[in-house]
Amino acid sequence: MSTTKTLGWIGLGRMGEMLAQRLLKAGHSITVWNRTASKADGLRNSGARVAADKLELADCDAVFTTVSATNDLVEVLFGPGGLVTGAKRPRIVIDISSISQEGSAEIRTRLEALGVGYLCAPVSGNAKVAKAGKLSVVCSGPKALYDEALPWLQTLGRSTLWVGEGELARIWKIAHNTFFGVIIQSLCEVTVLAEKAGIPRHVFLQSINNSVLGSMYTRYKTPVMVNLSFDQVTFTPKLLLKDLDLGLGAARAHGVVMPTASVTRESVASMIGRGYDHIDFAALLVETAKDAGLDLKPENINLSDGIED
Repeated sequence: MSTTKTLGWIGLGRMGEMLAQRLLKAGHSITVWNRTASKADGLRNSGARVAADKLELADCDAVFTTVSATNDLVEVLFGPGGLVTGAKRPRIVIDISSISQEGSAEIRTRLEALGVGYLCAPVSGNAKVAKAGKLSVVCSGPKALYDEALPWLQTLGRSTLWVGEGELARIWKIAHNTFFGVIIQSLCEVTVLAEKAGIPRHVFLQSINNSVLGSMYTRYKTPVMVNLSFDQVTFTPKLLLKDLDLGLGAARAHGVVMPTASVTRESVASMIGRGYDHIDFAALLVETAKDAGLDLKPENINLSDGIED
């Protein structure tokens, strides 16, 4: 795939900006747009063209989108001044957002009726994982479009996988995020158990990381949980609640019982109700400890998160 192809990027939150930077560093020409224009300053300094409105991206070969929810994606595509509302339209829209399967299917129908190809390409990882080049990208949609977009997708992380046609990547992402919600719930519970019994928090978490249960996920959450540094936000409780609701909705649609996810959903909803919203979702540890009569303190220990090792 020639790097002379033009790419667009809509949505420059923590993840969007980092992924757009990776495409720039790989030599691609990118035009970017974000509702809050100042968030594009870093990309402008790296060589991106910053558009004043979304329609300026319509003549790109492909446009990536990273937004918060289904309604946001509908708005940037089809709302007033939306990407595909003018005379020109990109050939492909590649969406990296976490949205519902049903909403994605409706968007696909509308785009394809306009002659615009559509790929779902959600990722596993956060902005720091993206910066380190360790994201996993999972894609669904027409195989020919995936093959065309593969060089761009490979730039975003360490692995790419096509799981099939239609919205199957949405189901993958919903299942994935439901799983990490369940993992953080369980990890908080057993960490509180260990600490209340007398094992220092950092000792217990490091032992988990070195066991068969350890993963990239448990490693990069360890410094946050040890030092209670929840201001280092990777994912908010509000976004996790949205994804758990998507997971439970998909479970109902497919006739799957998910009792553990249901309990996790209520725990996350409870912490949001107590004012935990714009900090990292691992703050669930503090609430779990309070339920056990334990007042956690930062251990102030410098630990690796395993991402940049």
